[in-house]
Amino acid sequence: MIRAALTVALALVPAPVLACRLALLLALDVSSSVNQREYLLQRNGLAAALVAPEVVRAFLASPEPVAIAAFEWSGQNNQSLVLPWQLIHSEADLLAAATRIGQTTRSETDFPTALGYALGHASKLLRQAPDCIRQTIDVSGDGESNDGFRPEHAYRHFPLDGVTVNALAIGASVGLDNLMVYFRQEVLRGPGAFVEAAASYDDFERAMRRKLEREVASFAVGAAE
Repeated sequence: MIRAALTVALALVPAPVLACRLALLLALDVSSSVNQREYLLQRNGLAAALVAPEVVRAFLASPEPVAIAAFEWSGQNNQSLVLPWQLIHSEADLLAAATRIGQTTRSETDFPTALGYALGHASKLLRQAPDCIRQTIDVSGDGESNDGFRPEHAYRHFPLDGVTVNALAIGASVGLDNLMVYFRQEVLRGPGAFVEAAASYDDFERAMRRKLEREVASFAVGAAE
């Protein structure tokens, strides 16, 4: 009787809720400098990177899940959600996210590069994220901000304290070396923030795989410790 009562009592105890270790927000450049071929390489490259074996391992390296979301950005008021927040518990979750991204129709084609506004929009999306230990914005772009306020003003006026901002610089409309310097000086934020380089949009998938693995795996180690 006592053993049966204990079994019932234990069954009624809720399982512990695992903390989300990282909220990762992916921001994709769809400004007018990105032609349709480049857009497809970016969109499909991200979808493929999410299900690459090394990226899957990084996501699933800890029992604490990662939450991901994605949006496209271009001009001052031109941001479009591609993937709403989704907790990644399994490879099937990553496949579902990748499939949704791969089926996206481009939101804009004719607007300039308003990176400060993209960061401001990202801050709003992060407020809708699951409760995670850390938050990271992953910005991809092929040029410097040329519309609206600069990234430094976004950091000054939007609630981005404690948020890490990494970048993926794509060699296309401007020289890659100069773009890397720009991202380092104007965009990166937080301890350990880094910029990954893609020589061109043809190189985007490889660079995104490397970037995602680095971003997610580093927080898996931190969570395990």
